[in-house]
Amino acid sequence: MNRKTHENLALHSDDGHLHLPRRQRVWRGAMRASLIVLLLLGLGAARVLVERAASKSELAAQTLENQRIFVTTVTPTPTRSGGVLTLPATLRGDNETAIYARVTGYVRKFDVEIGDRVAKGQVLAELDTPELDQQVRQAAAQVEQAKANVVLGKAALDRWKKLFKEDSVAKQALDEKQNAFDTAVAAQAAAEANLKQLQATTAFKNVLAPFDGVITARNVNIGNLVDSGSSGLSLFSMAVTDPLRVFVDVPQAYVKMIQVGTKVDVTQQELPGDVFKATVSYIAGAIDVTTRSLRVELMLPNPHGALKPGAYVQVSLPLAPRAPLSIPANTLLFRAEGPHVAVVDAEGVVHLQPVKIARDLGASLQISEGLSADDRIVLNPPDSLLSGDRVTIVAPEKPGAGK
Repeated sequence: MNRKTHENLALHSDDGHLHLPRRQRVWRGAMRASLIVLLLLGLGAARVLVERAASKSELAAQTLENQRIFVTTVTPTPTRSGGVLTLPATLRGDNETAIYARVTGYVRKFDVEIGDRVAKGQVLAELDTPELDQQVRQAAAQVEQAKANVVLGKAALDRWKKLFKEDSVAKQALDEKQNAFDTAVAAQAAAEANLKQLQATTAFKNVLAPFDGVITARNVNIGNLVDSGSSGLSLFSMAVTDPLRVFVDVPQAYVKMIQVGTKVDVTQQELPGDVFKATVSYIAGAIDVTTRSLRVELMLPNPHGALKPGAYVQVSLPLAPRAPLSIPANTLLFRAEGPHVAVVDAEGVVHLQPVKIARDLGASLQISEGLSADDRIVLNPPDSLLSGDRVTIVAPEKPGAGK
């Protein structure tokens, strides 16, 4: 190191002499700086290692937590009732009929409309029957003709009887006159009977209500030609709306549980909250081979007319219990061996238990075999749950929690 270098490094004092630093002091400063750098590097490395260890531990804990199975359990409940079987049904009037004309004619007027309540014998419509009226007049003329023939035959018979007494005519001739008279009398009786029958038929010009009820249909207008008999169009339809008949088809599996006199509930979707009481009145004696169901008829009082004939309703039939225990339907697991439930023991270990279902009520199941009243059963078990899995039981959330 020359003087110029020293001057450039400002290594001089006030007296103009150069003073060089001691080598030992410079070495110590360098060592201190190196130690500080090494210490900082060591601290940084230690921090990285600690953070990695913490992350690894947290990841392991998180993985373990994710592997835990949290479940909610329930215990079987005693079956206090067999539940109800809800089936679709149809309402019909206690008595329903279509009303036809008994005579052929034209509708002259009608006195009722749909929805009208009518009494037995009330006139519903009147018919004009020109052909029938002509037949009545013709029959009356035939009666008069028959009466004249009887009078003539009687006179001839009396005359021939007198001649026979005088031996003026043969017995055969008298018998012929007697036969002619008897024939005339019979013809008169037939003509009178035909006239009475036609006169009685004219009473059907007025169409009458056959019973007390409600008009449910009117199919004619003034001037319509109607034919006699049930082959044509009916004039009106009537029904008795109190009481109503309820027709329901009960599946074969539940036939033995239905008895005459059983009380059942009837509801209609359009009348929420209203429950109507009906009674089983008739049970068919055979099962329908097409539907494998039994037709059951119930009587339903309808004093206020809230229900209408023809309506679609639901019938809730009470059922007798078939098993001592019941469980929710969402506890069931289906395996190749049959239905199972997941039972959790005191140590939190799962055991898949086979069960026998006595009755499926939709939301609940009646179990006859495989469970006891103290078993803890997993609700909504995952399909991957196996025997031997450990689970953590959590309390079910209370209604309204979190609101």
